[in-house]
Amino acid sequence: MRTSRISVCFFEAPVLCLLWLTKHTVDSVQLAAPRTVTAASGGSVTVPCQYDLQFKENTKYWCKGMVYELCTIVVKTPRARPHDRSSIVEDKEARVFTVTMTSLGESDEDWYWCVIARPGRNIYARVRLIISHAATPTMTVTQLEQDEISWWAIVRWILFILMLLCLASTHIAVWKIKAAEKV
Repeated sequence: MRTSRISVCFFEAPVLCLLWLTKHTVDSVQLAAPRTVTAASGGSVTVPCQYDLQFKENTKYWCKGMVYELCTIVVKTPRARPHDRSSIVEDKEARVFTVTMTSLGESDEDWYWCVIARPGRNIYARVRLIISHAATPTMTVTQLEQDEISWWAIVRWILFILMLLCLASTHIAVWKIKAAEKV
């Protein structure tokens, strides 16, 4: 079964595979945020969401919910006005928007999303907020997680290039066969 899926990808639908690889490779580097943020109950937390220059003028927002497609928008740019206990501030020169949440309670512990609105499919990065009884907030992005993200991005680019080479060689082979048949 696995072999048939690979053959479909390489021989029958290489363009779809290329699009899939490109989308996942490109999106993974367009928006970066910490995976997990821990904050004290009653305290506050600040979460930076770093983005590519090409999204400088796009609307950015912060939403809450386990599933991105069903999340509820908490705050969004460009107005940058506080909403309840949350605010969002964008620094276009540094290409980062920062979300601050204050007076944190147990109900604030959830999945959140840094989001860049764009035509077609939005770009988003998931952030887990954990509320603890510790005195100081901390961000947990281990070096291992960063290395894993970089490693997968490199692997996806290599696969993308290999797919392009396979597609090109397939088209050249077909062209040579057709040319030989004409002769």
